[in-house]
Amino acid sequence: MKIVDVAEFYADEGGGVKTYINQKLKAGAEAGHEIVIIAPGLESGEEARHGGRIVWIKGPPMPFDPRYTVLWNEKAVHRALDAERPDVVEGSSPWTGGWFAARWKGQAAKSFIFHQDPVAVYPQTFLGDRIGADRVDRMFGWYWAYLRRLSRRFDATVVSGQWLADKLDRFGVHRPQAVPFGIDKGRFSPDHFDGELRARLLAQCGLPADAPLVITISRFHPEKRLSTLIRAFQRASAQRPIGWVIFGDGPLRDRISKQAEGVPGLFIAGFTKDREELARALASADAMLHGSAAETYGLVVAEALCAGLPIVVPDVGGAADLAGPDHAEVYPTGDADAAAAALLRVLDRDRGALRAGALKAAEGIGTMADHFDNLFDFYGRLVEERRS
Repeated sequence: MKIVDVAEFYADEGGGVKTYINQKLKAGAEAGHEIVIIAPGLESGEEARHGGRIVWIKGPPMPFDPRYTVLWNEKAVHRALDAERPDVVEGSSPWTGGWFAARWKGQAAKSFIFHQDPVAVYPQTFLGDRIGADRVDRMFGWYWAYLRRLSRRFDATVVSGQWLADKLDRFGVHRPQAVPFGIDKGRFSPDHFDGELRARLLAQCGLPADAPLVITISRFHPEKRLSTLIRAFQRASAQRPIGWVIFGDGPLRDRISKQAEGVPGLFIAGFTKDREELARALASADAMLHGSAAETYGLVVAEALCAGLPIVVPDVGGAADLAGPDHAEVYPTGDADAAAAALLRVLDRDRGALRAGALKAAEGIGTMADHFDNLFDFYGRLVEERRS
């Protein structure tokens, strides 16, 4: 098959979208499929990349983030699609990328990619704790109507988990199909326990090597609810000494650092590109504390489970979908008191039983190779449906 992705947020300096698309380029080449990415750039052009190709469409820089370029020239996108003659077209955002793919007149099967829930990221984060999640969804009924209109122009809507497919189905989004994400299971394992790293991290928290160690890996963004986690940790650590290490960075770095000042046991390690260090930290800790209820798939939570780490997570979103009674404690989203109680509960439970439960849950987590195999299989069925 030839699969063309109209990728509005693919950029050389990008983050998760770039990582995912680069993985798809490699996986497609290995599976014998031709993957082409149509993406906005400062200049038009074409280049080979990771076994596939990038077709750049010239556009202006994005005003609020110069790493990205605005996808604005629909005619140029359609000319590129006409030239490529794909079997499958992906619309990878609910904005111009989705609409440009939807309005193209070609005969290819069309897939709407839903890998971020804007209502969960912003309205639910800022308003859900005050007025309730159901009321927020009703307030943003216009957005769900917008998604229904867009999704009906595609043959299917691809999401990263069955829980999300069920949610979109309730809102009437067209044909949601779960194709679960996966992780690098070879990297994340309890075999990477590192006693020296554990002792060093606890020392940076001002605690001895036998104190419990909690890990958070998070972007510093409102949807991650780090302020809630800090309040929760203050309450929990007032009951017993606990070390908490946060890996990450982001736009709220200054605010989070200020809130963390003077909190006993808390150390902000900052961002690291060293995935091996993260794998060793997870395998050497006692629990993961997580705050986001807006993720469509909890990648870092899945990595923690594969490392044998029990999790403390909110009751909504991709992280909650990975929770279970044998390896997790769940708290109402945004509730610092409940999160503190959940953290204390997980630290009081039998560590060996929790690790066994986490590793059992990890057996159900796939790899990204599994994800792309399932995605390409599904696209093959879409193409056959279209032809018949």
